[in-house]
Parts: sequence; structure tokens; C-alpha cells
Amino acid sequence: MSRPLFALSTASVYPESVAHGFEYAARLGYDAVEVMVSIDQISQDVIKVRKLRDYHEVPVCAVHAPCLLITQRVWGTDPWAKLERSAEMARELDADVVVVHPPFRWQKEYAAGFVEGIADLEERTGIAFAVENMYPWRATSRREMDVYQPHWDPSREDYANTTLDLSHAATAHSDPVAMAQRLGDRLRHIHLTDGTGSAKDEHLVPGRGKQPCAELLEHLATTGFTGHIVAEINTRKAGSRAAREADLLASLAFAQLHYATVPGTARVPETG
Repeated sequence: MSRPLFALSTASVYPESVAHGFEYAARLGYDAVEVMVSIDQISQDVIKVRKLRDYHEVPVCAVHAPCLLITQRVWGTDPWAKLERSAEMARELDADVVVVHPPFRWQKEYAAGFVEGIADLEERTGIAFAVENMYPWRATSRREMDVYQPHWDPSREDYANTTLDLSHAATAHSDPVAMAQRLGDRLRHIHLTDGTGSAKDEHLVPGRGKQPCAELLEHLATTGFTGHIVAEINTRKAGSRAAREADLLASLAFAQLHYATVPGTARVPETG
């Protein structure tokens, strides 16, 4: 039966490079890689990424557009041009998804036509633009500021494809299983990670926070989800390559174990 791809985000190996991300994915047994377009020059170069894909024989399932504050000038400052270029990279790498964040509220013109613009991009490019859930910014436990437009919760808008990030759900104090249920078959892409609910976007190894990570995976298996389940964790404080590798392996094992707890969803070994 068809099943999701268990993939590794190159963001998970920072401060190591995209090249290291492919190396880890190949060695640890991930099915695919999500390339986070970042300040890492390799991530911005489709020729170099394609060489890594072919050398390690690990496909690219998704490209994460440069939407972060630290990547506001990567590939220029025009947000629509950045999304066009992300689609071009995805097409060149045979990926079928571009992950994109909703606009910041100060990007007024971009935000005003965002929902319609995403639909137009999907129709023209044939690439799924999976809009990711974000969160209110909190200065204190009681004070919140909405910085994303039209909203941080993609289930409130008419997107054809969406991404669900469990660390973002933790920061937003929102229930990811309920969000997955609201999204239904519009849910295309998962950032599997964890959080404790603090104001900081933590991106913990799944199972080390307070999110219902196992329950979400079981829900996905029960509903026949066949998109991408991507480990997107923070290993900056891992301390060593061995510790980072252990966290990446733990994330993959968690995903495979809890998706397979539903009868009929376990991976069937290949026979020769």
C-alpha cells in the first residue's frame, strides 16, 4: 500500500550544511530530503543540490521557500519572485511541494493577494504550495501579537495544500490533531517535531515535548495520509556530530514506529 515519505529537513542539521543533510539522510535511512533555502549558499544553488541528490541517491521531496526573517534578502526582496524561484527549483529537483509561510503583516501588498496568488502559482506551475501554520508572537505569557496575514492558522483559509508544524502548534497553544482534522485532505506536508508550549519555537525531537506527536501520526495512518512526514528539529546544541546523528535517528524511528502502530501501515520489507 502507498505510504508517506519519511524525510529529513536540511534545517535539522544546522549549523552543518545542506551537503551534510544529504549525507545524514542517506546514512540513516530517510526516504527523502526537504531543502530549506537559507543563508547556506549551497541551498540556493539548484545545480549543487541536484549533484548532492544524485550522489547520495536520496530524492528531494520539497523545497522550503526563504520566508524566515533571516532569509528576507535571499533571492532578492520580492516575495512573489522568491516563490516563483522556489517552484523552479522544485521542478528541477523533481520535488512536488514548496513549503511557504504566510506573509508578515507588514508585507501589506503581498498579504492582500496571498490566498489567490498561491492558487494561481499552483495552477501555473503544477507544484503544491503547502502553506504552513505559524503562531502569534508572545512577549509574555499573556500578551500576544498577530504578525502573520491573513492568519497564522491555514485551516482558516481556502488553501488547497498545507503544512502542519508541531513546534509551531505548541507555540500557538493549538491542537495539531484538531487542526489536521479541520484540514482533511488539504494536509499535504508534516514538520514532525515537538514543543513544550513556551513562547520560543523549540523544534524538539518528537516525544521530548508536550505535543501529541504519536497521536497525530496515528491519525495520519488511520486516514491514509500519503504526503511527506519531515523531521524538522533543532540540533544546534547537540554538542557533537554523534549526538546530532542520534537525534536525527530518534526522530526517524519515532515517525516510523507511531505511524506503523495502526494495523496495515507498517513498511513491508522488499524482497529480492
